[in-house]
Amino acid sequence: MSSQQPNQYTTQYVSVPRQHQGQTTTHFTYQHQGGSATLNTWLSQDESTYLGLITTYTMAPTYDNTTRASELVPTYAPYIAGKTILITGVSPGSLGEAFVKQVAVAKPSTFILAGRNLSKAQPLVDFLTSSHPDITVKPLTLDLTSLAQVREAASLVNSWPDVPHIDLLVNNAGIMAGPYALTEDGFESQFQTNYLSHFLLTNLLMPKILASPDPRIVNISSGAHRLGHIRWTDHAFDNGANYDCWTAYGQSKTATSLFAVALAGKLGASRGLHAFSLCPGFVNTNLLSAAHGADDIPALLESLRRVDAVMGTKYLWGMGGIAPKDMNQGVATHVYAAFDQELKQERNGEYLNHCRVADPYEEEVYCWATSKVDADMLWRLSEKLVGQEFGY
Repeated sequence: MSSQQPNQYTTQYVSVPRQHQGQTTTHFTYQHQGGSATLNTWLSQDESTYLGLITTYTMAPTYDNTTRASELVPTYAPYIAGKTILITGVSPGSLGEAFVKQVAVAKPSTFILAGRNLSKAQPLVDFLTSSHPDITVKPLTLDLTSLAQVREAASLVNSWPDVPHIDLLVNNAGIMAGPYALTEDGFESQFQTNYLSHFLLTNLLMPKILASPDPRIVNISSGAHRLGHIRWTDHAFDNGANYDCWTAYGQSKTATSLFAVALAGKLGASRGLHAFSLCPGFVNTNLLSAAHGADDIPALLESLRRVDAVMGTKYLWGMGGIAPKDMNQGVATHVYAAFDQELKQERNGEYLNHCRVADPYEEEVYCWATSKVDADMLWRLSEKLVGQEFGY
């Protein structure tokens, strides 16, 4: 695949889907000559043809679900070089580990590798030290099941004089579909590990993030946000009485996406922060092997199908499927979200899939994961849960 070319902007008329007749604004994406276009204005039409006035930009090539991180890194190399990157979740076989190995080729200045068990991160530290000796590597103990330890980790990073700023924070660590458990703070384990502790960590590190000339935050969500909205009055599932492992996972990934929406809204225009959430796709990582019931994958997937059936979503129960990705493909959207420059143009806070902004007309992108109202409500709830307000 050839590298992406600079965008070329033109304005023209195009036919648009019939279901949009009469609308004055919309947010659908129109594929055109290998690129895409966002509708600006609807015009009067006759009975058979609907036209829209669009501003289009042509890209070559268009990225998709087969795009590989190794193809993107050379394109984004100028925006990677010299950056300080903090990423959570870098154990062997993880998406975090794969992301770091791909990006290291483009010579960032510093990797801060955060994980609960630093011995699991040691193979990655050894790889970077031997293969990329010019990169500074700083391991960081981070236990996302403990808000107190998250505060300790953030305090340590903030005390480092050799890390004056953080250019990129990748909130990547997570767990999936485990049995019901509470953290030491009393929260459902997936909700705290995947979201709430990242909320606290991000905000505690915000002074160093905003000290970057080009700050960016990437939250790893999932298409599994379809499985659960935020349970506003029962995020802990009535002490397990109402617990379903997939619904809980869906709630945590919905929260992760809403967090990006909130960050973009609060700090985008005022402080130049860009934040995105993304679905990496279906990748066979260590996350699946650690899921509850992973010793019986057919039964595990059947439990997922049941939740999809209850929610009325299409994946895995007869109307659709998930094409698997290898690890290189699985972190391509990580790289795209972290370094693509065109995303800055009116796409702040968006949910990404297959190295592009996900299209809610064509894909399962649910409003409960992209709503600005829900994002604001979750922010307020999260401040109460962690016991600290962040006034931006």
